[in-house]
Amino acid sequence: QVQLVESGGGLVEAGDSLRLSCTASGRTFSAYAMGWFRRAPGKEREFVAAISSNADKTSYTNSVKGRFTISRDNAKSLLFLQMDNLKPEDTAIYYCSQSSGPFTTSPYNDWGQGTQVTVSS
Repeated sequence: QVQLVESGGGLVEAGDSLRLSCTASGRTFSAYAMGWFRRAPGKEREFVAAISSNADKTSYTNSVKGRFTISRDNAKSLLFLQMDNLKPEDTAIYYCSQSSGPFTTSPYNDWGQGTQVTVSS
């Protein structure tokens, strides 16, 4: 069983930056793709970004391309999401997730508790 703990959320103004982190334990971190998802108020959870197990492939939802960057440190079992030029529509609870395989398209079955990101206009 994997444990995922997110941190780094907060209240910022439009145009600001935040860096989210996720600490993973309980499973070989470097063997699995990782992803970030978010749930905005009143909406379904949506995919934000993913990175393959060896970091050779990343993918992003269209609305964050060019503004968000996903990365990982396999030696420290850490996942990151650098969020630049934040917009009010980025306001959501952000969840770290570990997939069941090495590819960004592998199913995501394990989730952290989430960290709140609020962007004021």
